[in-house]
Amino acid sequence: MNDAQLLRYSRHILLDDIGIEGQERLLAGTALIVGAGGLGSPAALYLAAAGVGRLLLADGDEVDLTNLQRQILHREDRVGQAKTVSGQQTLAALNPGVEVIALPRLKAATPDAPPEDDTVDAAVQRADIVLDCSDNFRTRHALNRACVAHRVPLVSGAAIRFDGQLAVFDPRRDDSPCYHCLFPESDEVDEVRCSQMGVFAPLTGIIGTMQAAETLKLLGGFGDPITGRLILLDARTMRFTDVRVPRDPACPVCGH
Repeated sequence: MNDAQLLRYSRHILLDDIGIEGQERLLAGTALIVGAGGLGSPAALYLAAAGVGRLLLADGDEVDLTNLQRQILHREDRVGQAKTVSGQQTLAALNPGVEVIALPRLKAATPDAPPEDDTVDAAVQRADIVLDCSDNFRTRHALNRACVAHRVPLVSGAAIRFDGQLAVFDPRRDDSPCYHCLFPESDEVDEVRCSQMGVFAPLTGIIGTMQAAETLKLLGGFGDPITGRLILLDARTMRFTDVRVPRDPACPVCGH
């Protein structure tokens, strides 16, 4: 690190759990953020502020006026602009030392245009960790398959109405479940979307920020990531529920 970086990240470096070595691991890390919306916005902002060296920002949508109630990466004067471009502008202004690469072809938030598995696969291979900030099961399962195949940790978040979820799946660990263990892929699952059901704006900030925290722990090699647990949040009462999630030995994705 140079002198400017030592000063910029000094509050991390002062933490014994992180220190200079942990911050250097963050600076050398690459995170793939799939979805630049309600969850991806706070996650990307905190990862950029914390000095994660390279962010791959994937989203196939454009900024819409209805996004601005919660998607804090974007501004009203960017309505109609690609979310990846808008996100690049915001993150560059926050921390010009972080490289932000736009990946609009993943179609992260477009369930009627399913992502190409080879494109998802290639993006996951470029990353040290993946944040699933998408809003449809097809994208989530495609990411999970690629993360299991390439042994890349997956930090999964979800938020709808007043209900939030957070989980970490780490295929590098033999005891870790995968997303399919928790939510088996099925054509019978009904998609529940913010555009139809609504979402409490700060809820996306809480879950997205928690995704950033788990990502930093995994990249920096400190703390105790929540692998094998599902965190549920009811924002009406601000109560958290912690559920253990076992690995399914018969899982068609991660089972031996």
